[in-house]
Amino acid sequence: MSSEASEPAERPVHDYVIVGAGSAGCVLAARLTEDPDVRVAVVEAGGADSAPEIHTPMAFPALFKSSVDWDLYGEPEPGLGGRRLYLPRGRVLGGSSSINAMIYIRGNRRDYDEWAEQGCEGWGYDDVLPYFKRAEDNERGEDAFHGVGGPLSVSESRSMHPLVDTMVQAAVEAGHEHNPDLNGARQEGVGRFQLTQRGGLRCSAAVAYLHPAMERPNLDVITDALALRIVFERDRAAGVEISRLGRVSVVRAEREVIVCAGAYQTPVLLMLSGIGPAGDLELMQIDVREDLPVGENLQDHLMTQLNFLTDEESLLTAMTPENIALLEQEGRGPLSSNIPEAGAFVRTRPGLDAPDIQFHFAPALFYDEGLTPPHDHAYTFGPLGAKPTSRGKVMLRAPLPDSKPRILHNYLTTEEDRQSMIAGVRIAMEIARQAPLKAIEREPFRVPDSDSDDDVLAFVRRVAQTVYHPTSTCAMGQVVDPELRVYGVEGLRVVDASVMPSVTRGNTNAPTIMIAEKAADLIRAGRRAAAASGAA
Repeated sequence: MSSEASEPAERPVHDYVIVGAGSAGCVLAARLTEDPDVRVAVVEAGGADSAPEIHTPMAFPALFKSSVDWDLYGEPEPGLGGRRLYLPRGRVLGGSSSINAMIYIRGNRRDYDEWAEQGCEGWGYDDVLPYFKRAEDNERGEDAFHGVGGPLSVSESRSMHPLVDTMVQAAVEAGHEHNPDLNGARQEGVGRFQLTQRGGLRCSAAVAYLHPAMERPNLDVITDALALRIVFERDRAAGVEISRLGRVSVVRAEREVIVCAGAYQTPVLLMLSGIGPAGDLELMQIDVREDLPVGENLQDHLMTQLNFLTDEESLLTAMTPENIALLEQEGRGPLSSNIPEAGAFVRTRPGLDAPDIQFHFAPALFYDEGLTPPHDHAYTFGPLGAKPTSRGKVMLRAPLPDSKPRILHNYLTTEEDRQSMIAGVRIAMEIARQAPLKAIEREPFRVPDSDSDDDVLAFVRRVAQTVYHPTSTCAMGQVVDPELRVYGVEGLRVVDASVMPSVTRGNTNAPTIMIAEKAADLIRAGRRAAAASGAA
């Protein structure tokens, strides 16, 4: 059995060392150790996912700026008037799947077909659908788009808040088609999200994949261990240098080092190890091992929320002894709410082949980047740019492993992104004017001054925030090949959201899990090929 308190220096060499026990790392740890002859170590900077707030769905905002959060801040954003945005990321077993809103969205068919068209062979929609299905245990049952029996529980909401039903009804009356399955044959429309929950509680990647696998003797999970750099022998990654409990040691890898640290932290580790833009590394006095555009091509979804006060019951008063008992005993009730319980995908103009805007609908106040607790009954909804054309960059702040990176997203720095967001806010304002919502609106709380371009854009620049979907900083075709191997070196692979050539339309947790499921097959196939070559 693995131990979170184990000492890595006393361990034998592992076949694979995984950096990061987030959504991708948990999947790989579980899948690779299905073979009892394969020994795997997982190195995680955070600790155990034992805090009750992790497993209580409605409590996820309480995890912001806590010990399970990397608590990053972006650089001043030129498209947002110089604002610096708060960027939460999970630093705990399960990674961001332990602190997110549990929304299960795969993205649009076009997202993956575009990857394949750009040269990422094997990543078209028909190629990746089997991996989505393999991962999930969907309570709706098995069909052409969904699977059962996988590790990841995908369920309906156990909250079903009436305010969410009202917002969905208003969206339908505003002309948006109801879509009961946003992961099915068609993404466009409005409907309730399915969630990564099991019995009304969070089903993170750690719950789904890692904890069951930790019973295996061939898996070692090393928590509270900061990865300092990748260790190379000539051109081959041979292990990871870590700092744990004040001690520096090396966790050695016989076959591969697999970096699963996420779109912000994976570039940091690669650059500290000499893999990145040569000019940037030289300025930091880091020897360049491989000149690659690590950290570039950063993409994220920017969200603008409109808030309205109401006299209807919201989630403000959900934390009661009765509701706690309801969650603990029956796995349902308001505390099982993921907060944004429903959503929509829309096209803001003719000629688009897929939606450019996504909505989230929440029965609560959610403003100031989620850092100010709700103080009144309210409902909240608004657009996010689902397919941004702006590109940012992750950079080292200093050549120190514990130095937080410089992160510039360049949100809204293209005219296309600005026009898409303005149109999305106008759609939100139209939904807000529909009879079902006007009947319960007490007064607006945070909305644009008018629907003019200037007022809408000023509102966006004042209140917009990340919706926590950074991707593409080690993109296929630029930093890694379609088998996710880092160009120019051996024995090093990246498996997380950073390898996406472009961000998917929608929440990125399910696609990240899919990437890791597919990567497990790629790694196993490579091992079989190497074994066959050796036998020959």
